[in-house]
Amino acid sequence: MSKSKKDVLTMMDSAGVKYVRLWFTDILGRLKGMSITRSEIEEVLEMGQGFDGSSIEGFVRIEESDLMAIPDLDSFRVIPWEISGERVACIFCDVQTPDGTPYEGDPRQVLRRMLEKAKDLGFTFYCGPEIEYFYFRNSQKPEPIDHGGYFDYGTIDEGTRVRKKTVNSLERLGVIVECSHHEVAPSQHEIDLKYQKALKMADFTMLYRLVVKEVAADNNLYATFMPKPIHGENGSGMHTHMSLFQGDKNAFFDKDDPYHLSQTARWFVAGVLNHVCEINLVLNQWVNSYKRLVSGYEAPVYLSWGRRNRSSLVRVPMYRVGKEKATRIELRSPDPACNPYLAFAVMLAAGLKGIEQKYDLPAPTEENIFDMNSDVRRKNNIKSLPDSLENAIQVFAESELARETLGGHIFESLIANKRVEWDRYRTAVTSYEWEKYLPVL
Repeated sequence: MSKSKKDVLTMMDSAGVKYVRLWFTDILGRLKGMSITRSEIEEVLEMGQGFDGSSIEGFVRIEESDLMAIPDLDSFRVIPWEISGERVACIFCDVQTPDGTPYEGDPRQVLRRMLEKAKDLGFTFYCGPEIEYFYFRNSQKPEPIDHGGYFDYGTIDEGTRVRKKTVNSLERLGVIVECSHHEVAPSQHEIDLKYQKALKMADFTMLYRLVVKEVAADNNLYATFMPKPIHGENGSGMHTHMSLFQGDKNAFFDKDDPYHLSQTARWFVAGVLNHVCEINLVLNQWVNSYKRLVSGYEAPVYLSWGRRNRSSLVRVPMYRVGKEKATRIELRSPDPACNPYLAFAVMLAAGLKGIEQKYDLPAPTEENIFDMNSDVRRKNNIKSLPDSLENAIQVFAESELARETLGGHIFESLIANKRVEWDRYRTAVTSYEWEKYLPVL
């Protein structure tokens, strides 16, 4: 049920809220915002809050800096613990220009626009990300706090206790958690959120990352969503489950298909496979992202789909097989340091393009692709994702789908930002070079 201004004010006063945090993101997915006092919030809920966008990454030039943060009332929630002795609430905002036009540099508006396109085609888009992260002793070096493995469980383990506190904090915020567990690498954990409509899930992903970090800090630990913090260990992914609904009907379900996938689902998967290299820069936007996307560490590298095959890029999960509501696809390439608004938007755009153009879906691959040599992969026409940030930028820069989905402003700003990042990385002298070359050259 949608919240009204009256509902929000009643919730604030009942909880004794003194401050409200107004939140939005820059193009890289970093949380930005400001705090408003209770005495000012009524006008802000009605009119929005002005701010200077000139220093926000990917936002406006100095001469165009005036922007408005417009609260999305449905995203309002009271933070159920005190911050510096005060009760605080938070609300996500859409960014507009002063004349009320949606701002083209706002990632939330990009996702809204794609969801409207899906709605015009009769679809509602649902997402469920599996978000992985690491706990370390501090932010200076990746020192694990445990040596556990996949699904290891111990009630006295430090990571388990902090993860449980995180789950409790998320639930108290109204972010519904399905499950949590230890992941494959030492000190690596995962908390899975309950399937939601995509815009709500993008907001929840931002809350998730904030809460994971804050609870870790409260327990003298450091949590990171860095995709590959430890050499020789699995990196962190954000496997994203997706489906389209038409009313209460799952548009991806067909009880007579061997994979229980409808023709709509097959077109959608074909769209994702056809365009995933173009959008990979959005799903994996950091230099470090491509240290994770290498063969041998369970990260998807090859463009294929299958059911049981976890080496495939797109998987059809076999949970509750044959159940309409549970039928979905899983894209395994995104990492947890992406911008969720832009990531969900480009994933949806790729799938919808497949539906609109009725792309043919290649045969599934159920063999372990990691065990195939290059000749076998070539024979089976199995291609690869871009293997570096530089290559991802090049493919992205030529993509009409990416430009159309993100809009020219974010598209060009992201390319410019990532080219600077790549150039700084390319010219940096690393400890590897000191160790390998300094003693002998």
